Amino acid sequence: MQWFSAPDEWLTRLVLQRALALIYLVAFVCAIDQFRPLLGERGLLPVPQYLRRVSFRQAPSLFQWRYSDRIFAAVAWAGAVIAAAALLGLPERGPAPLSMLAWLALWALYLSIVNVGQTFYGFGWESLLLEAGFLAIFLGPSSMAPPVITLWLVRWLVFRLEFGAGLIKLRGDPCWRTLSCLDYHHETQPMPNPLSWYFHHLPRRLHRVEVLGNHVAQLVVPFGLFAPQPVADVAAAIIVVTQGWLLLSGNFAWLNALTIGLALSAFDGSWVHRVVPVAAPSSLADAPAWFVVAVLGLMVLVAGLSWWPVRNMGSRHQRMNLSFNRLHLVNSYGAFGSVTRVRNEVILEGTDSDEIGPDVVWRAYEFKGKPGDPRRRPPQVAPYHLRLDWLMWFAALSPMYAEGWFVGLVVKLLQGDRATLRLLRCNPFPDAPPRHVRATLYRYRFSTRAERRALGVWWVREAAGEYMRAVSL
Repeated sequence: MQWFSAPDEWLTRLVLQRALALIYLVAFVCAIDQFRPLLGERGLLPVPQYLRRVSFRQAPSLFQWRYSDRIFAAVAWAGAVIAAAALLGLPERGPAPLSMLAWLALWALYLSIVNVGQTFYGFGWESLLLEAGFLAIFLGPSSMAPPVITLWLVRWLVFRLEFGAGLIKLRGDPCWRTLSCLDYHHETQPMPNPLSWYFHHLPRRLHRVEVLGNHVAQLVVPFGLFAPQPVADVAAAIIVVTQGWLLLSGNFAWLNALTIGLALSAFDGSWVHRVVPVAAPSSLADAPAWFVVAVLGLMVLVAGLSWWPVRNMGSRHQRMNLSFNRLHLVNSYGAFGSVTRVRNEVILEGTDSDEIGPDVVWRAYEFKGKPGDPRRRPPQVAPYHLRLDWLMWFAALSPMYAEGWFVGLVVKLLQGDRATLRLLRCNPFPDAPPRHVRATLYRYRFSTRAERRALGVWWVREAAGEYMRAVSL
């Protein structure tokens, strides 16, 4: 069936599957490390309490039948093991049903986590991974010629991801239209990385070129994904380069890495083979009739569900990172429709003094990723995702974003809760919990080159007010 199969794209499929498996593995490892102190039975937003308020229809999840931290551990570890097997290509060596079952299990297990993750899992790249992971179910094993339809549906996903992000910028903050957003963005983004300081200090003319290049890459180039070769190759290459630039300049979890992996689906298979020296299979079987029917059903499903994101992209009131169904299929994407001009940080501090006075010594809690100590260089975190650190960035924008979990975090610090403290970089009270904890708002900016040389600091900060008064148990 020449209309259905694309035997020359076998390597493109292999690279795409390995990229998705790697991101799935990172996502499940993040869950194993962080989920229980954030959302477990004794977490900041306990899943059992959430499940008492929502039905299966509102939040489809395996945990609707029962949740415990042990059951969660089994789910997360099962996902990590299957993802590792997929990274090694083990499911693809078997028949088509086995390959589909492995990718279906990854999608269902991670969907179960996301749908009970509440605000800690409310990021666009969760939906992106789930949508891409669902499409991977229909890529087929290595013994079968890749289905053209599925590969084109991946291109449709990349188009919506890039074009939606471009539209939200053009309609949003005026600085995108004046080409000045990157005068601020590298400094005020949620999680700067080791190179963000250098990107911020690039000449302003280059920042203008960056923004203009971003507009071209997101508003013009995505249409080239549907053009004949070599135009599709060029479009995909531009997307890969621009996403690589973003990956170098900040920590955006697995968003950029996953987008690069998805964009590779538009590369011509023979071109990829010259870059990735892997022996070609001797022959590839045609897809069985039942698999053809399944892929055609997927095409109809995606076409039907595309109405909502297309309507959203065409709306003057476009919304970013919106899922129109609880299965996170065919979503709307976008990022940084508005760019903050100043950076505020919430710094949590504790003291072991019984009474609060002007002479009290406060010791700060350091987070793994978010800025704290001005002398500490911003770390490289991505593609790993530090969920609490990201929520602290939102909390600094407005206390509204801290509702429901911030007070619980303070209580955990006052209790010296070990699981919560493991989410932080260091505990300034290793012997006994503090008697009081407070939260102070600081305004941060990157140091100048002169300040960096003279003081050895990456950040310069000044107090901007009280965020939460000192409290005790």
